[in-house]
Amino acid sequence: MKRRPSHELLDSDAGSPPEIAASLRDLQMFNQWFGGVHTTEKLIRRALPVLPDTPISLLEVAAGNGYLPERVRQRVSPEINLKITLLDRSRDHLNGTGPAVAADARALPFADNSFHLVSCNLFVHQLAPEEVRRFAQEALRVCRTAFLINDLIRNPLHLALAYAGFPLYRSRLTRNDAPASVLQAYTPSEMRDLLSSSGAARISISRHYLYRMGIVAWKQPE
Repeated sequence: MKRRPSHELLDSDAGSPPEIAASLRDLQMFNQWFGGVHTTEKLIRRALPVLPDTPISLLEVAAGNGYLPERVRQRVSPEINLKITLLDRSRDHLNGTGPAVAADARALPFADNSFHLVSCNLFVHQLAPEEVRRFAQEALRVCRTAFLINDLIRNPLHLALAYAGFPLYRSRLTRNDAPASVLQAYTPSEMRDLLSSSGAARISISRHYLYRMGIVAWKQPE
């Protein structure tokens, strides 16, 4: 199935405040029940052997209301002391707790090596190939250890499941965005090719529940 760039309504806030809020709740449902939280937790644990024992700083890009990183923080505590900073293009989405910044992911407003980890969830598929490369370069610049990507895998059966889930969706935005996300998602091999020129020392890619992929782009060799 060929990748088809598609317009996602939530990404452009093309809805009323109640519709946007309902769509964000749908995203929370996807992350809670369909692999989002589990995948990011796995990626953080994958990086754990080369992380310090002191608090681990994590920048979550395209964080929305911060549900996913906060849920992961709860799951790994007290074994891992995770300090989270949220970043989203829209300040209206940032209603989570803790430090939060509204900014463009392709021009992160942080100095080099500001965080141990930079992470994103259900974001990279929205970017064109050249934007993926630029974002990866920025994430690797800002992190000290690794850049973590949690995203969808494009697959015909996955597209069918996105349509089958319509009765579960609270918002008309989600009924547009769920299949649109799958249509413009990348495959693991495509992501490896895109990240090969990002400056990462090594790239590891794993497959997770319900057509999720997890990627660790290491800044330094493991």
